[in-house]
Amino acid sequence: MRFHTRKWVKPEDLNPNGTLFGGRLLAWIDEEVALYSIIQLENPRVVTKHMSEINFKSSAKTGDIVEIGIDVVKFGNTSITLTCEVRNIMTRETIITVDTITMVNLDQEGKPLVHGKTKIEFITDRLDK
Repeated sequence: MRFHTRKWVKPEDLNPNGTLFGGRLLAWIDEEVALYSIIQLENPRVVTKHMSEINFKSSAKTGDIVEIGIDVVKFGNTSITLTCEVRNIMTRETIITVDTITMVNLDQEGKPLVHGKTKIEFITDRLDK
C-alpha cells in the first residue's frame, strides 16, 4: 500500500467524544481517492460510485497525524477500484480500512466513459512516452 497524504487532526475534526469524527475521515478518504483516480485516469470528471464495508479499528485525537494509503484493486472499462487504509503515522496503528472504493470515469455529459487504462502509471511512465 502506498501512503499518499497526511492529515493533522485538529479540534474542529473531533466528535463529541473527543476523537476523530468518522464523517471527516470518510470525507478525507473520498477526496484522496478522487484525486488519485483523476490522476490515474487523466480525466477531471471522476465520481465515487461505491464504498464497500468500512471498518473503524481505532481512533485518533487532536494532534495526531494520520496518513491515507491507497492501492488499486482493478481497472474496469469505465472504472477504477481501490482499497484504502488510514493509519496513525507515529504509532502505525490502523484507524480505518475500506475494502473497495469504485470510482467511475465520466464524459462531459456525465455518462460512463471508457478510459483504456489497465495498470497504475507513475509520472515517470508518462514522461517516457
